[in-house]
Amino acid sequence: MASYSGIPDNRVFIRKGGVKLSQVEFITILQMAIMLVLKLAGPVLLASMVVGLIISVFQAVTQIQESTLTFVPKIFAGLLTLMFLAPWMLDMYINTVNELFAMLAPIVN
Repeated sequence: MASYSGIPDNRVFIRKGGVKLSQVEFITILQMAIMLVLKLAGPVLLASMVVGLIISVFQAVTQIQESTLTFVPKIFAGLLTLMFLAPWMLDMYINTVNELFAMLAPIVN
């Protein structure tokens, strides 16, 4: 059982192959993976949200209540964001995966 003092205990998780992974290492790897997902998905979601907000204001002003009107501009905003940020996203993904593999190398050996 994990301690509730805020300090994690040093339990070791052992896989079939004999790889030992402490709780701190596991949480660090999981945290890095979750942060990577948030950093990669954030710009696309933010662009879609801003476009959706602008279209919602436009609909409120013009009193057009068409629910499907927001989908196409949001998709285009997401695709444009992906198109412009793809090199940065790929670089961030590759760097983070390399860091994760570097962290796992001493554990596996």
